[in-house]
Amino acid sequence: MDSKRTILAVVLSIIVLVLFEWLAPHPKPSPKATPTAATQSAAAQPTAATQSAAPTSSVPAAPSTVPVVTSSSAVGEGPSVSFQTDLYTGKIYLQGGDIQNLGLRKYPIAVDDKAPYPILDSSAARLTAQQSGFIATDGQTLRADFSAPQTITDGGPITLSGQAGPLKIEKTFSFDPHTYLINEDIRITNTGKEPWKGSYFDQILRNDRTQSHWFMSIFTGSVLMHNGSLSEKAFSDLRDHPEEHGGPGWAGMTDHYFLQAVLPEPHASVQLYARPAGSNYVAGVQQALPTLQPGQSYTLRQQLFLGPKQQDQLAALGRGLEQTVDYGWFSIVAEPMHGVLTWFHSWAGNWGLAIILLVVAVKIIFFYPSAISYRSMANMRKLQPKLEQIKKETNGDRQQMGAKMMELYRTEKVNPMAGCLPIVIQMPVFIALYWVLVESVSLRQAPFILWIHDLALPDPYYILPLLMGISMFLQQRLNPAPMDPVQKKIMSILPVAFAIFFSFFPAGLVLYWLTNNVFGIIQQYLITRHVMKES
Repeated sequence: MDSKRTILAVVLSIIVLVLFEWLAPHPKPSPKATPTAATQSAAAQPTAATQSAAPTSSVPAAPSTVPVVTSSSAVGEGPSVSFQTDLYTGKIYLQGGDIQNLGLRKYPIAVDDKAPYPILDSSAARLTAQQSGFIATDGQTLRADFSAPQTITDGGPITLSGQAGPLKIEKTFSFDPHTYLINEDIRITNTGKEPWKGSYFDQILRNDRTQSHWFMSIFTGSVLMHNGSLSEKAFSDLRDHPEEHGGPGWAGMTDHYFLQAVLPEPHASVQLYARPAGSNYVAGVQQALPTLQPGQSYTLRQQLFLGPKQQDQLAALGRGLEQTVDYGWFSIVAEPMHGVLTWFHSWAGNWGLAIILLVVAVKIIFFYPSAISYRSMANMRKLQPKLEQIKKETNGDRQQMGAKMMELYRTEKVNPMAGCLPIVIQMPVFIALYWVLVESVSLRQAPFILWIHDLALPDPYYILPLLMGISMFLQQRLNPAPMDPVQKKIMSILPVAFAIFFSFFPAGLVLYWLTNNVFGIIQQYLITRHVMKES
């Protein structure tokens, strides 16, 4: 069997596998049908101990159906209070007491636009906002009108005071200076003359904009963590299969690099939901409150996570948030690879150098199988004159030529399949690295050298893909030439095809492949020269 045909098949298989990873949906938990909703939805969770007089009844279970919020107020309109911390700059709107505009100060919009990335935005084009309120047992939705202090201390807590029907509300936002967690303390006092019973909801409202880049398939949609199981739903799936789950957990929205999530206390029994809301979508949490007698108070505590999907930081929070970083089918390889890449970066200080060091580590790990492969190719190249002689003797009889070639391989103790070994072994590594580079927010806008200002985007001048194509051409010169003319033409086209194909890849991935080729060429050249000198 001609080893070049096998190598060609394997190379084409790589392309098919990569395309499959881009285009095929990742496995998701089976959808659980729930009632459809219109407009804006309700959700929340109760947590925490009471203050003032304790409620006379225990916290009831959350209702089986999440009510619909029918607030007519426009998102992002009305009076607001501005604030700034080390990590955020934003606005809290006093109608509802929600954060509807929030920028991440350490994450610019783009390399050439240093404005904070708007993780929450009330504009129609980028609509992503927090919404919260109360729902009485009769279905009435209550959203408080708040007042705020005249002066907001940078980084300090913000306390709003307001009224929602018979409920006096004091809502305090406090900001963790080291993480993207925002603590919410909501103190509820029944100022009416009758007992009040209902629930609190907190949700993320988002339009259906999605993200994509040529071949890249980037998940955008809702995420629900319920009883330790993460459920992800694209907006198109939510339209047909809205979700609702009971039990401990959290809910939110995610896109390429960022996550917006409502986090009840870890063991709180809540209703989690994700569903359409008119032309938009909501994902949130609803928590039943205890019955409040006149004059009684209750304090509910929860958190918001509004920030980047830094895997290590998410894992440290202990809520399963790190599962929103989706490495596809090869997570078992990608997760440790991300750890190794991060470790290299910790002392190299440059993600491009970290990728090069990762290549060195991979080449060391696969040094022995690669050596077997290159020795096999060198032996095949050494047999080239004899193979050409067999081709002439058989006069185009493929069956006879195949039999004589196999006999020659057995006599010379050459395994033509050995040349495919490193390619097959490294396919999972290559695909896993693709997802690490695509999903890791650390590489977003990470510069390398000179013209490479963002390793997560394609090379703007196509220099790396061109160099990679040249490296493939040089590598082919070290391999035995195909005997079939058609096959020879196909192999000669591959470097050009791969250079074009890789011009759409993240620059970091092309850098990995180029560096891998360079080290491979050096190793193969040395082995080939040694084998050709042998008698």
